[in-house]
Amino acid sequence: MDLFDSPGTLTSIPIEDGALALMARLPLPYSNDEILSRLLAETPWRQDSIVLFGKRHLQPRLTAWYGDASYTYSGLRLDPLPWTPLLAEIRAAVETACGVRFNSVLLNYYRNERDSMGMHSDDEPELGPEPAIASLSYGATRSFVLRHKRNKRTVKLDLHDGSLLLMSGKLQSNWLHGINKSARTIGARLNLTFRYVV
Repeated sequence: MDLFDSPGTLTSIPIEDGALALMARLPLPYSNDEILSRLLAETPWRQDSIVLFGKRHLQPRLTAWYGDASYTYSGLRLDPLPWTPLLAEIRAAVETACGVRFNSVLLNYYRNERDSMGMHSDDEPELGPEPAIASLSYGATRSFVLRHKRNKRTVKLDLHDGSLLLMSGKLQSNWLHGINKSARTIGARLNLTFRYVV
């Protein structure tokens, strides 16, 4: 089945040692362009530094954290901003699509092809043993890379404007994921990763 035949349906993607599902377009009463432009304009973006292998580095993207709980990763503590009306509406649509409750969202703004996300797992203790992470994309298409922690198998998914990816089950225990830099020119992309912080 082609995902674009049923853009508002979450379709399972077969993957070992975890669960993945993809929706071509999350149903919302706004155009993708309107959501992208509003979020870019309304969000107080910041560029934090994180600790990797004992060294501090600026993240190669801009971020913002909203929700009901603080969150810590790579030596960085994020205190939440209050939900905006638009983010609360998007969260409700994501929860309906996924059948999962979320209390926090990390916004990642990839300004161009030079911005990226290193390979990692969302496996912090406050997310629980089998976290559900919903990743919503707006703007330019970027290739989402997954690499199995033991057998090194690689899976690549193009995440298009308006698409929703749900990672769940044991995926975070068994796989790394990230967004690589690109040699070709790529426009702005905004990604919202919804999660439940215990």
